[in-house]
Amino acid sequence: MKQFPAATLAALWAAVLGWGIFQHRLPLLAWGLAVALNAATFIAYWVDKRAARANRWRVKENTLHLFGLAGGWPAARLAQQVLRHKTVKPGFQAMYWLTVWMHLAALGAYVFWDRIKPLLNS
Repeated sequence: MKQFPAATLAALWAAVLGWGIFQHRLPLLAWGLAVALNAATFIAYWVDKRAARANRWRVKENTLHLFGLAGGWPAARLAQQVLRHKTVKPGFQAMYWLTVWMHLAALGAYVFWDRIKPLLNS
């Protein structure tokens, strides 16, 4: 199965987030929180990469996935590519992509719930 490019998904994510704010389904604060969460996610990957090189305490993979699931997955992907970190572990990548799709599904369902709900009731 061919994966969607992460940049395309990130653009879709930003558009849905923006639409949710525009439609007042999400507060404007959501944009700032998303930026802060993505910055924290990138930093977590950077800290883990440095710790791996120094053979020190590592950030748990579940923590990295939780950052992604919460909405930091665009920065997680950027960090993976820029830092060349966690890119060759198939199990990690599978879970990463699962968190991406779960986050996008939850965000889309929340933002478009008024349009989805009638379809479920028919």
